[in-house]
Amino acid sequence: MQAVVYKSTGNWYQVKTQEGEWLKARLKGKLKLEGITSTNPVAVGDEVNIEREAGDDSIVITGIHTRKNYINRISPHNRNQHHIVASNLDQSLLFATLKHPKTSLGFIDRFLVISEAYHVPAIIVYNKIDLLKPAELELLEEYTEMYRSVGYRVIQASITTHAGVDELMEALHHKTTLLSGHSGVGKSTFINYLFPELNIKTKEVSGWSGKGLHTTTFAEMYDLPKGGRIIDTPGIREMGLVDISKQELSHYYPEMRAVISGCHYNNCLHTDETHCAVKDAVARGDIHEERYINYLKMLDTIEAPKYS
Repeated sequence: MQAVVYKSTGNWYQVKTQEGEWLKARLKGKLKLEGITSTNPVAVGDEVNIEREAGDDSIVITGIHTRKNYINRISPHNRNQHHIVASNLDQSLLFATLKHPKTSLGFIDRFLVISEAYHVPAIIVYNKIDLLKPAELELLEEYTEMYRSVGYRVIQASITTHAGVDELMEALHHKTTLLSGHSGVGKSTFINYLFPELNIKTKEVSGWSGKGLHTTTFAEMYDLPKGGRIIDTPGIREMGLVDISKQELSHYYPEMRAVISGCHYNNCLHTDETHCAVKDAVARGDIHEERYINYLKMLDTIEAPKYS
């Protein structure tokens, strides 16, 4: 039988068969997982083969289909390993907020780079706009224009006042969408809006730190009533880059990708080199300075490959 993984809790997986039956499955002990170096060999969104084991009639996963794509990050428990957040996605929806809590542009840019690297179209949702004062609304418009100018869809929303909710619903229709972002940015509130019967616990932002508190422990997928699926993920404090080299990084910035052919050096990192088309574009204002600064910060976090 074939099924799709809807929830992973470590050793057990909730799967849904092609016939619509919900089952609890575990990984077959003898299953060979060649080439899988992640902390979670099976991820939410995976298409798998399952069978009933003779004797105890339990359900086991006997094979994993090739993934169309996935979102990957450094494991929160072991920085030497990576963790697959979810697989087989049509798009990713990054919830961000200007305050309560504040989402840094650096975090947004890292998420966008990861989405670009794994071929998952990304949408930015600036939530809690009802909490913003006039000066903050001006900053929101500046950030919105910055990301829209390089091709990203940006939705301004307030789940509590229903602002932007219709646009969000349209974006989700008949798509498999990963919902991500820091804890406290409103993902759980949005899911409760979509599925009131779930009554997912939400928590206030920590007053002393200004950071969100985790409300989701494991990634979980839900079927939307009118078609499509969403995958809720635990609140992410940071997005570490995995398997992206220094030379590749600029290719995951759409505005840099458009001009790098004009760089004099083929291996240009757009830092100290002369005749650099990217730096020239920053100087002209064609590439936003904040985005370029975040690129340099990311570049510094990428370690050079080790050769034995």
